[in-house]
Amino acid sequence: MATSLRKANWGLKLFAWRYIPLIGFCSPNIVRMDSKTLEVTMPHSWRTKNHLGSIYFGALAIGADLAGAFLVFSKAKARGVNANFAFKDVTGHFLKRPEATVHFTSHDGDIIDAMIDASLATGERINKPVSVVVTCPSLHGDEPMATFTLTLSVKAKKKKS
Repeated sequence: MATSLRKANWGLKLFAWRYIPLIGFCSPNIVRMDSKTLEVTMPHSWRTKNHLGSIYFGALAIGADLAGAFLVFSKAKARGVNANFAFKDVTGHFLKRPEATVHFTSHDGDIIDAMIDASLATGERINKPVSVVVTCPSLHGDEPMATFTLTLSVKAKKKKS
């Protein structure tokens, strides 16, 4: 599994460098990835902190974006499918100030599989909500610091041979 996490992190770095440099600026790291779950960490550093010493709202949004969508990227690649994806909307609830490294976790891999399958079958764009929970384990264990619901929009098609 360490090799696949290493590959996933390289893929994340390359994607960030090529398409969205702001992601790379926040230094996220994938620490868990399987068919159902993606967990991304983001350091508590000068790049991600706000004036109050907690993780800045924008950095939290970047982490939620990654946890909610990076599985689309990896699942599509593994299946040999082109998948275009974006978020249509986002709802965030900020519960407590995260003042150390944060973890963004989504357990919605099954939803993403179903979205790719439905899009391949219909040729249509599929929209479904995915959930992300933000924790700060070093200070607060599994207590949520924030929760996000993002409407993920996926359109998939088979790659041409």
